[in-house]
Formats: sequence, structure tokens, C-alpha cells
Amino acid sequence: MANFSKSTVPQFSVEVYQNEYLPEGGREVNAIVTVTSTGGGTTGGVPLTGASARPATPPGQGPDAAVVIMVDCSGSMDYPPTKMRNARDATSAAIDTLRDGVAFAVVAGTHVAKEVYPGNGGLAVADSATRAEARNALRKLSAGGGTAIGTWLRLADRLLSSADVSIRHGILLTDGRNEHEKPEDLRAALDACAGRFTCDARGVGTDWVVKEVTGIASAMLGTADIVADPAGLAADFTEMMENAMGKEVADVALRLWTPVGVEIKFVKQVAPTVEELTERRTDANPRAGDYPTGSWGDESRDYHVSVQVPEAGVGQEMLAARVSLILPAADGTSQVLSQGLVRAVWTDDMAASTSINPQVAHYTGQAELAQVIQQGLEARKSGDFDGATAKLGRAVQLASDSGNADTAKLLSKVVDVVDAATGTVRLKAKVADADEMTLETRSTKTVRVKK
Repeated sequence: MANFSKSTVPQFSVEVYQNEYLPEGGREVNAIVTVTSTGGGTTGGVPLTGASARPATPPGQGPDAAVVIMVDCSGSMDYPPTKMRNARDATSAAIDTLRDGVAFAVVAGTHVAKEVYPGNGGLAVADSATRAEARNALRKLSAGGGTAIGTWLRLADRLLSSADVSIRHGILLTDGRNEHEKPEDLRAALDACAGRFTCDARGVGTDWVVKEVTGIASAMLGTADIVADPAGLAADFTEMMENAMGKEVADVALRLWTPVGVEIKFVKQVAPTVEELTERRTDANPRAGDYPTGSWGDESRDYHVSVQVPEAGVGQEMLAARVSLILPAADGTSQVLSQGLVRAVWTDDMAASTSINPQVAHYTGQAELAQVIQQGLEARKSGDFDGATAKLGRAVQLASDSGNADTAKLLSKVVDVVDAATGTVRLKAKVADADEMTLETRSTKTVRVKK
């Protein structure tokens, strides 16, 4: 990881891919916006000004960050007993991955949330001594009690808010259903915590609910995945913590400005996963709104922006939208990190106005792929086998067309593929719970378009 100081942020770039040509009377404009973040500080970051500026960090320490690990300690973690031991080992591995200087805590989650380490209502600062103390404290973790994930998140939020840091992150592990609080209690906790920290969620084994775990990760702008075999937890936790340690700037917003008469149809992230952002808009001013994107390290993500413009005649053109990356400051001001333009040009050239931009076509297919997988699995669970066959067949076809080999492989565990090109499949008579849950959990993962 590159050395850098807190007084810089990574360099952001915005590229817009679209077919800007519309036929006479055409109104729908679609664009794929690729946002790339590269190198903080010494590798060419953008200097911060005013209230955004922070004092420099000693070389090698990276951004100021805090992490809380929430470990499910409900009674079901004892079945089999190796599950709890794997969870302890995974948490230990994650703690070993913490950089020196990062604030951290461990929470045991049951029908209540309890601090395991440091246990004083605050956070410890990672160094060789505190890591050893934390590993020692993990030995006390034992299984017993129920599951109320909202209480875990609220405690993590209290602990994280006690630190004056820019990157706040949670890692949450559960093995069962959230049975000891009402769904609205979890929803209220997510609403209260969203935007205050990001959170990766993992389901271990096969007794948890996919929509609960993916819903937590989605609300908290983190990742979700299944660890079907508890023996894989340590590797997964290590990778999650490494990713968290690679984040360099938090609270970046995608700001969409549109002129009078332009309506926003939707805004969604389409790579590396499909994530609907339309309803998460907060107004920045009468013509612009901000969509949250969470924390960034060195990475690239793609967003699909769709707007409806007023009708216009051949030869006319307009700016349909301006997309900016915004970093808010403590004093209420904000810094524009990069921006791109979405245009509309009306033409009577049929070839120009009817061609679909390859990026737009690819990600429209990837979003449909995620949707038909979820619909197909739902139909299968409800006994609608014809509907399930049709939807999962379409998913096989889309995965094949787009080169999404990972999803194609997961689909082949649920259906027998007769012909991928036409989407002809047969439902398998028996499907392992882990295979079905893996497909559902990873249904939103996409492949990048071949540029």
C-alpha cells in the first residue's frame, strides 16, 4: 500500500460512455459513468483545502480509520462447535491485519450486544500489545442467546462515533435469522447507522436469510457474501480487513445536476455489483442531488444514469446532466473531485440514433441478470417451476452473452444447461442449500464491460 498523508485524497477521474444521438422526439438518455480512484498522497492525490485538510499521518500509516468487528455469539454458533472456533480464529486473523494506529473494537452479538474488547465504551488503538490483548479476549467468546442484529449495529455506531477518524467501518458475521427483534427494529437501526459507517456482512453456514444479510450490506454500502464452510472464515475476514485498510477517503457522493425540464429516471451502481441508488438521493440544491458511494481506495466503479429530456427538433443539442464526484467538508462546503457531462443531440440519421452504446447495453443486461436470478429463485421456492425455468434460463443466456463466467458456474449448480445461447435449461431435482444461497447472495455481482 502506498504511503500518503491525510492532507491528500486519491485522484478521481470520471468517464462518460453513451450514445448521445436521439431521433426526433426521442427523450430517453442513458449513460454509463466510470469513476476511478487512484493513489492518495505521494502518488498524485488532490490536495485538500480549508476545513477538508487534515494533519499529515506518519509515513506508512495510511488514512485515519476505525473498525468494529461484530461476531455472532448466538446459541446456534455451537452447532457444530467448530463454527464458534472458526469465528474466533477469523476475528483474530482480522485483528492481525489491522494497521498500527487504527482504532478498533470487538462486539459479541446475541439478542443484546456486548463489548468484548477493549470493553471500556471506546476503541483501542492497534499495536502489537493491543492486538495481543484482543486475541486473548476472544477466548471468552462463547455461544448462547438469540439474535438481534440491530443492537449490534447500534453499539458499533456508538463505538465508532467515539473516534475522530474519517474512515469508519464494520464487519458483521451472522449464522442465523434475526429472530429476536422485529424487522422494523433492524430497519430503524440501519436507517440510523447508514452514512455513519460502512459495513461488510457475511453469512456463515446455511441457516441465515440471504435478504437480511444482503439488505444490511446494501444499506451500509458494504459487501455481502456467504461463507458456507466455516473453515473459510479466516481467509474471508483477512481479505475484508485488507480491503478496509485500503480505503483512503470516505463519504464521497455522486452529484447529478440536471437542467430545467430533465427528469431523473434512475441512478444505480452497476459494477462491481448492482446497487440501486435512486431513492438514496439527498438534495444539494434545487437542480442537483447527491447519491452516496461510501469509502474509496484504489478502485473503479461503474454507474448507470438514465434521464428523460424534453422533446426537441433535429439539429438541437443540450446538456442532459452533469455528473460530479463531491467530497463534503466539516464546514458544510464541498470539493469537486472530478466531473463528466451527459449530452443529448437530436438527429435524423437513423444509424446514429438507433445504435446502443456497448457499455449501456452490457450493464442493462447485467442488471437484468441479477433481477431474473432473484425472480427465478423466488419462483422455485414458491413451487412455480415453469416460471423458475423461464427466469433462470434467461439468466443462463445473459451470463453466457456477457461472459459472466462466475455467475454461469453458480447457475449450473441450480439448473442443467441444455443450450446456454438460447437459455434452454432444466431445473435440478435436488439443489444444496449452500449452492442456492450462494447464487442468490452473489446474484448482483457483475463483470466489467470489455472496452
